[in-house]
Amino acid sequence: MLLLRAAAQRLTSDTARGHSPAAILRQVVGLQAQVFSAAALGMRARSRGLRERDVERALNDERSIVRTWLMRGTLHVAAAEDLRWLVALLGPVFARGGATRYAQLGLDDDLKTNGVAAIRQILTNSGPLTRHELLDRLRARGIVLDPKTQAPIHLIGLAALQGVLCIGPELNGREWTYVLLDDWVPRVRMPSREQALGELARRYFAAYGPATVADLSAWSGIGMAEARSALVGARATLAEVTIHGEPGLVLKDRLKRVTTSSTQKVRLLPAFDAYLLGYRRRDLAVPPELQRRLQRGGGWLHPAVIVNGRAVAAWSLRKSGRRGQVQVELFSRPSAAVRAGIEAEVADIGRFLDLQIQVDFTRSDPGVKRA
Repeated sequence: MLLLRAAAQRLTSDTARGHSPAAILRQVVGLQAQVFSAAALGMRARSRGLRERDVERALNDERSIVRTWLMRGTLHVAAAEDLRWLVALLGPVFARGGATRYAQLGLDDDLKTNGVAAIRQILTNSGPLTRHELLDRLRARGIVLDPKTQAPIHLIGLAALQGVLCIGPELNGREWTYVLLDDWVPRVRMPSREQALGELARRYFAAYGPATVADLSAWSGIGMAEARSALVGARATLAEVTIHGEPGLVLKDRLKRVTTSSTQKVRLLPAFDAYLLGYRRRDLAVPPELQRRLQRGGGWLHPAVIVNGRAVAAWSLRKSGRRGQVQVELFSRPSAAVRAGIEAEVADIGRFLDLQIQVDFTRSDPGVKRA
């Protein structure tokens, strides 16, 4: 089961091929990207030869990958060719689902309507703008949002969910900009909602299977009724399996290709990685004693070392100039093969980031909660 999932996520030696950010993101249907550096490291783990500058070029210059609000209403980076149908499918779900939070922030229907319309006009006239620049121009139009609250980012996010804007280039490596979606991503022929749901289900089970319908719902954020409906358009490509005693699905072609190997497949996954976020439960991939360490509150899912698809340790990266240090927090003694695999992964992170990087191994009690 874990080998199938790892292969679907491009996390095995024979599936982590190529170095095109757009191709990687298309295969895994995007990566969570509220911390973009983590998403970039997620692409590294699923590729061979990719460098951070390749990701930055794809995002800022080629525009072949784009960052906006998608699955679960959270920031993701996805292939540009997938962006419009995903926004059209998922955006209305989270725009409706956020109604209570909008009201709590003082974003009533009139303010939302007028604010999104103003954002569209401002970006049409001005091009890429930082959040502060955008808020200044909104204020000049009489739309005043308290910058000390989350009202500004929620209004901007709503505009993204409605297909008005997306996140554009980063200025001087410090601040992201917002751009008009129509200026950044080419228009394409849009599928019907029924077709889009079928495509979402097919792509999800290709990227995350074996998985359940409840997993599809948890990963995407759509309700269970729509998740079940989505299967109608994808069923012909899927085979049934059993997961935790429940019916699950996997891409038929992948069952034919799966092979087993004694080779220890080690990957260092970044924070918020899709391999761990893509399911309703993480029991298969994360032992109970590690779950507290990797999920320490605040909605954060911390970086994990996985071996053959199963989490075995936590890790963190500290950078200072052109040097870096990876600390690997072990909860049991690794075999020589696993230790060598971790060291190889750390070296590859250094290559990806163009850092001189060292690794430090520490032992920890998984039952101890850390700050």
